Amino acid sequence: MNNPNCSGCNDRPMLNVYPDSIGGTLADIIKFLQMPELANVFQSIYILPSLFNTDLDRGFSVIDYELNEQFASIKDLEVLRDMNMELKLDFVLNHLSMLSEYFQDLIKKGDNSVYKDFFIIWNQFWDGHGEMTDEGYIQPDEDLIKNMFFRKPGLPLLNVRFPDGNAVPYWNTFYQEKIYRNIDVFDLVCDMNIQYSTALKLEEFVNEEISKGKKPNEIDFGQYIPYREKVIELLESKCRYMGQMDLNINSPLVWDFYKETLKKLSEYGAKIVRLDAFAYVSKKPGSKNFFNEPETWTLLERIRDMADEYDVTILPEIHSTYGEKLHEKLAAKGYMIYDFFLPGLIIDAIERNTSEFLIRWFNESLDKKIRAVNMLGCHDGIPVLDLKGLLPDEHIDSMIKTIVNRGGHVKDLHGKKDMYYQVNSTYYSALGENDKKFILARAIQMFMPGKPQIWYLDLFAGKNDYDAIHKGSSAQHKEINRTNLTLEHVRNALPKEVVKQQLSLIQFRNTFPAFGFDAKATIIKSPDSFLKVKWENNGYCAFLEADLVNYDFKIKAVDSDGVVCFTQSSIGGK
Repeated sequence: MNNPNCSGCNDRPMLNVYPDSIGGTLADIIKFLQMPELANVFQSIYILPSLFNTDLDRGFSVIDYELNEQFASIKDLEVLRDMNMELKLDFVLNHLSMLSEYFQDLIKKGDNSVYKDFFIIWNQFWDGHGEMTDEGYIQPDEDLIKNMFFRKPGLPLLNVRFPDGNAVPYWNTFYQEKIYRNIDVFDLVCDMNIQYSTALKLEEFVNEEISKGKKPNEIDFGQYIPYREKVIELLESKCRYMGQMDLNINSPLVWDFYKETLKKLSEYGAKIVRLDAFAYVSKKPGSKNFFNEPETWTLLERIRDMADEYDVTILPEIHSTYGEKLHEKLAAKGYMIYDFFLPGLIIDAIERNTSEFLIRWFNESLDKKIRAVNMLGCHDGIPVLDLKGLLPDEHIDSMIKTIVNRGGHVKDLHGKKDMYYQVNSTYYSALGENDKKFILARAIQMFMPGKPQIWYLDLFAGKNDYDAIHKGSSAQHKEINRTNLTLEHVRNALPKEVVKQQLSLIQFRNTFPAFGFDAKATIIKSPDSFLKVKWENNGYCAFLEADLVNYDFKIKAVDSDGVVCFTQSSIGGK
């Protein structure tokens, strides 16, 4: 296969965790991996970005790429290296936290900040392509934004207050929050020359309004109207920012940051770096601003050239419909991709008792030489947008209804009703918390083309965490599938059949030589209600026969001498 960017990574199973998912720290995860039951099960580990110094979105709002001292240490990473554990880490390309040193320098120094252009100044970007509004930002010409991809209602901008009092609009694709701090009587008396007794009452009134979530210009000042403008100015001058600011790839300083980050990740031991939000980076008036072509290809090529210096494989992460063929284009240019189709395809195959579409994707992956990381569950929901064009719409709709009826929560596409992006659920709950279905799904994953990624919670047949989704944040729906486990919970779960069967399957996939990116894989002809797969490599053969009606399966492995050396069947199978 002609995949130059994938040549340095192995195809063996990869554990996927947050650094606090098991036991609370990376050191505890290492203890888990060192348990006898985990011997030879995993050869790779993907640690999500709360490993770093982050604030929001459970890691995907990066302040900097120093290790989070609450969760991990350099010693932990050295232990993983000594265990010959291939390490995969995240690099968020599109944005940085507003608590980063770059943004903090900007709000402290304003026009004098060396990082003024590190982020995208809205009015400079749209200069000549719209009209200036009374609010101080350019409203782009409608024909330039009518097809533009925005993740939230309205224009993606944030007014950033400079020290001189000017508000400068910057591009903000993802989350933003302005936090208004309470004023005190001393501010009012000393800065605004208000009588003390009046200042006490004004302080109480304003702070109560702010506590209700009102923005300064939304407050009805009533009897205090004479003080309105000065109080608003005071509140704005004291506000704090939280969120993720888009980076300006036309700034050389951003490319310096990219290079420094890749170097740091490689020093941590990363062999695979997942590129998060890369498709949003390129922006151009009149373009869709999601995977703009050819600009995004230029971006990826520059990043790949940098990564090659550090012997790192980059893994671009993107959700798009099958019909758009972006996955195919990425693979054709030698990039490893995510197989976001497989989770839904396996559910469809099991629930509809047919291997038709699963086989179609299996053969296409091989024919088009697609190297992928595949999965069942992950830190996000079960992808459904991706399946459009691969599965019939009625299959997708039926699957969504089935998972929701089993307790899943639907994620709309950026607030657009009835345009579904993913369903938030554990994979075990999505399959009705049926052990036979779940073990069958894992067995099928082990025999599909690609590098298997295993979500830690799936390993223990985790159920939907309904308590976690009611904790206040708009993103809490994702926590349904992110329950942290104690080491005691893990130890008690290891003897369970649903866990033992998975560990056996993953260990087999990890150690048996028949599998590999360059191995031969074929579908053995059978009725649609069955799936029969054969893998061959250097004289070794592995066979899977799956019954999609009864959820039974049989696995047989034959060594290079023709001797049967491994067998496994489903729970209750013969």
